Amino acid sequence: MTNYYFVATSEMTITLLTAQDTTTASVRIVPFVKNAHFHDSLAAFAQQHGLAKTLLANDFKAEWKENLVVYTSNNQKIYLLGLGEKATFGETQAAFRSLIFQQKARLSSHIAVDFTINNSNDLQKNNNIEAAVAGLLLGRYDIGSYKTEKKPVTFTFQSTQEITIDCIGDHIDQKTIDRARAVAETQLRILDLVNAPANIVSPQTLGKWAKESGEKHGFSAEILDLPMIVQKGLHALIAVSKGAAADPAFLILEYKPSNNLEKLPTIGLVGKGVTFDTGGISLKDSGNMHYMKSDMGGAAAVLGAIEVAAKLQLPVHFVATIPTTENCIDGNATKPGDIIGSYLGKSIEVIDTDAEGRLILADGIAYLNQNFRPDVLIDLATLTGSVVRTLGYAAAGLFSNNDELAAKLALLGEQCGERLWRLPLWEAYADDIKSDVADLRNFSGKPTAGAISAAKFLEVFTENHPAWAHLDIAGTAFTDSEFATQKSATGYGVRLLTEYLSSFGQ
Repeated sequence: MTNYYFVATSEMTITLLTAQDTTTASVRIVPFVKNAHFHDSLAAFAQQHGLAKTLLANDFKAEWKENLVVYTSNNQKIYLLGLGEKATFGETQAAFRSLIFQQKARLSSHIAVDFTINNSNDLQKNNNIEAAVAGLLLGRYDIGSYKTEKKPVTFTFQSTQEITIDCIGDHIDQKTIDRARAVAETQLRILDLVNAPANIVSPQTLGKWAKESGEKHGFSAEILDLPMIVQKGLHALIAVSKGAAADPAFLILEYKPSNNLEKLPTIGLVGKGVTFDTGGISLKDSGNMHYMKSDMGGAAAVLGAIEVAAKLQLPVHFVATIPTTENCIDGNATKPGDIIGSYLGKSIEVIDTDAEGRLILADGIAYLNQNFRPDVLIDLATLTGSVVRTLGYAAAGLFSNNDELAAKLALLGEQCGERLWRLPLWEAYADDIKSDVADLRNFSGKPTAGAISAAKFLEVFTENHPAWAHLDIAGTAFTDSEFATQKSATGYGVRLLTEYLSSFGQ
């Protein structure tokens, strides 16, 4: 399959204004934090616009995602938007996205976001501005890319679309706006990629996406086809792909900033790219199998992260591998009980063909580690149902052999709204992957600790790398939300990885 369709990002103007500037926007959004200064801020807003403070206080409490529409004497429509008590980056982004998504049919082509009456400190205000811009852009996402008839809406972000950000403070500049836009526009592309069905997105599609992005933004993308995969000895990837009509691919991506900074840290990322997962011979239940188009969420996060890193020229050396394939069934498919090889040379007993993600990640991790020797090694995968049963949809599972790396990722995840929760890698779980007939097995066969035994399996292929983290994003990359009637992509991982990569320049 060579044809694919993605929604193009339309151009718009996002302008940062100071308190002395004026805007002609007919629609204004005013965010409020529910803290000790909330009532004073609301009173100031009421006085500025000649509104009754008591009436406003009765109808608006600044609860998270709460909104109230008021109209002023100069024919301006104002949305009061609640950010809740904490107003974290993630909560602020979600509040703006929800408002735009719900109200986009009622918004004009020029809107302003007013931070001049915001009851939060300067640092929080700066974070909130970036989060607000991200939410504004993500809120306009339309999941119905393949519908033949679409309902027209007023708020469409055409070339005449204008967003004005009003704020106070010299520490806030246009770079904040530009950074938010760069990340959000890539996230929109990733939403399209993960939401697209398997007859649109194949392993070759991911390769083409990477090539086109690399040519546009400035990173290299080498795509290994099946003969090259065989030549390289990526045996685990080959084994998973044997039942699929589409050939596998192996993506090798690399980014270096153009200013050639000395002693750049090398960050290695590996993303699971199963573009459709039937489970293979260990066939999945048909009830939710149509969601298995999302099993390349880890690969999508890595693709998004390298695109953003290149766009922002982050001061880091970034290398990534993406093993990508379908996991399907035919007479050639790998069978439970088969013994397969791997790039590292380890033999693997395949207990369950639906535990395929860890097989292809094993080759991706070993290849990256042996050929690039990264200072930090992180893999992301929609890997196990076990992590969903453990953490639900609020956080991804974090496994790491490095306390400093784990703490940093967890902190950044909390700050940007893409949460992680650390789970153990104790040797007590090592028996779960022991095999009688091979070096190790890919599945314990037990109904317990599935996410942990999967991480223990991957740990073998890191060859004791001193700074490795495994992120099981099965519950966070594709889930229920207010933005669709069925499960859909969240773009999880792009923001988290961007924050992590950005931290090396601070």
